Amino acid sequence: MTADAAIDRQRYGRLLARTLPGVITSEAENERLLAEVDRLMRKTRLSAEEEKLLGLLVTLIEDFESKHYQLNAASPRGILLELMQARAIKQSDLWPIFGSKGTASEVLNGKRGISKAQAKKLAAFFNVSVELFI
Repeated sequence: MTADAAIDRQRYGRLLARTLPGVITSEAENERLLAEVDRLMRKTRLSAEEEKLLGLLVTLIEDFESKHYQLNAASPRGILLELMQARAIKQSDLWPIFGSKGTASEVLNGKRGISKAQAKKLAAFFNVSVELFI
């Protein structure tokens, strides 16, 4: 049984009809879909249909932003700081990812780089590509 077999097609269809995801061609459309992602991420538990929609929205947003923003020119630390600011994440929220308060502080202050293991955890935490942190 695949993950799609657990998806209620009618419920997923209603979510798609409400959200109207598609290739993003404007900043306004990107902001609209970012707001939808934010709404979904604030929920404590997502249905299988909501998880599938979230994955689709993130893919669409990443595609738009990779073409229109020069995040790749930024440092991994700079990207981390920008994501933290955009999502109101505090340093203490990242302690579990870095393993300690001290390591988190050193990374955020530029005294230590982000390891590959930490990059993977950060990518999962922020739901973005791991390449942003490497």
